[in-house]
Amino acid sequence: MISVIIILLIATNIITIYLLKRKKIKKYFAKSFIKSVNLEKVNKIFESEKISENLYGPKKDVIVKSFCIPSGQDIVGITSDYEAWILSSLSKISKNIFEFGTCSGKTTTLMALNSPNDSKIITLTLDSNQAKNLSSDSQDNKVSIRNIINESNYNKFIFSGKEYEEKISVMFMDSKKLNADEYLNKFDLIFIDGGHTYSIIENDSIKAFKMIKAGGIILWHDYVPGKTSDKDVVKYLNKISKYKKIFHIENTSLCYFNNI
Repeated sequence: MISVIIILLIATNIITIYLLKRKKIKKYFAKSFIKSVNLEKVNKIFESEKISENLYGPKKDVIVKSFCIPSGQDIVGITSDYEAWILSSLSKISKNIFEFGTCSGKTTTLMALNSPNDSKIITLTLDSNQAKNLSSDSQDNKVSIRNIINESNYNKFIFSGKEYEEKISVMFMDSKKLNADEYLNKFDLIFIDGGHTYSIIENDSIKAFKMIKAGGIILWHDYVPGKTSDKDVVKYLNKISKYKKIFHIENTSLCYFNNI
């Protein structure tokens, strides 16, 4: 009888530990086939400038205009401040930018604030009705479909009414209906952070490879092995990394492709 009680206690402890730490446990066992690299590998602008023998600092190329969203505001679909700084820095050297997934417009705003004065930014999103009627495939992650609906509830954005809004064109449409042939080899920077279902991430990526110009860079957000809502992003990027030179940026959920 005592041995049975001991076994039950051990089993209960194991289940409790799993429930409390399941995210970390899933992440530990999740498959990640993409090599992680230091940020300096992404672009030379991120190489540190030597100030003294024991001190290095950022180059002026990566001193950016920025802002933070107060913790009390309920805004969905947002990048970390570190990831936002990376996007802002790359925007400084990009005149033509395309974004899959506007959401609240945080990253769009940062791109507009930091890109050259004559830059053009196209950002693609869905309105709430389009999101509810979005077609999906049987292989698509159901959690991601729910997130698409939750994140497509904005018709005004952080950049709305600001002077730099003139740089930005918003397209309310399903990215599967986007004609990439109209934008062949056009963009210096493409940020993919729209729907995270497999069919959408595949669609957006295939079109981005057509739309990126020589020397341009594609960034994907939410490469997080072990996270349920991001599993299709991980699955697709792992797959194409076998024949595309895609790398993960250390300490972020960003992956990138340099069109060299």
